[in-house]
Amino acid sequence: MSVKLYMDVHVKRAVTDGLRLREVDVLTPQNDGTTELEDDLLLDRATELGRVLFSLDDDLLREANERQQKGEYFTGVIYAHQLNITVGQCIDDLELLAKATDSEEWKNSVVYLPL
Repeated sequence: MSVKLYMDVHVKRAVTDGLRLREVDVLTPQNDGTTELEDDLLLDRATELGRVLFSLDDDLLREANERQQKGEYFTGVIYAHQLNITVGQCIDDLELLAKATDSEEWKNSVVYLPL
């Protein structure tokens, strides 16, 4: 039982590195060669890979909410406003969600951090 994460381009490297040190499966657009994708395509890419997308971007949050309203499938989004969470909180909360849930629980859902 473990969830794989896909980080938005706006996520600080310290968060990604911290999660990797805690053995959380994380992929970034930089690693995936998708740094130029628009929000809708980034969410499509995360869904294609079966990964939950973590973002600090309000526009991506709107995209996920629109898909929920339309009933369009996506693998899930975790959102945090960058002024409301520290790097440490972000790492702790994402690790907990990644290790304590499975991908089936994330279908078409949006979760807000901090927990």
